[in-house]
Amino acid sequence: MTASDAAIKNGNPDAIERSKMNGMEIVSAMAEGRLRRPPMADLLPFALLRPEEGFVTLVALPEIRFSNPMMTMHGGWIMTMLDTAMALAAQTLLEPGQSCPSHETSAKFVRPIRVETGEIRVTGKVVSRGRTVITLEGRVEDIQGRLYAHGTSTCLIMQTR
Repeated sequence: MTASDAAIKNGNPDAIERSKMNGMEIVSAMAEGRLRRPPMADLLPFALLRPEEGFVTLVALPEIRFSNPMMTMHGGWIMTMLDTAMALAAQTLLEPGQSCPSHETSAKFVRPIRVETGEIRVTGKVVSRGRTVITLEGRVEDIQGRLYAHGTSTCLIMQTR
């Protein structure tokens, strides 16, 4: 069974269309609402802005439901936003039939994010693309450009069919 067959069997109606598209086309279609975003985006909402090759921006609002006992955003929420932005940036460089699961992601937290922080922008940027590995960096900033967290990631380039 191919990856497309499995996705269709598991209820992903976009699987056939996605299998014919390169990564930039997929990420652009998600940003424009022409393709469904991953279901995780329903749990941790964000807006995906128009991507560039090797660069993605997400916009999110910190919500009380993502806070820890100190009433700051949970590190897992911040890491997920960073991981998502960096993985989407990596995906923009893929050919049809390739995927790029995260191999390693790390983050450094610079200052706490609170609900009052307001809108944040999470960027993912490709630093290097090799034959089998994509290296990335990400940033979490408020609308004034203040840095709240930053990270790095490596994604493995794999054939999906």
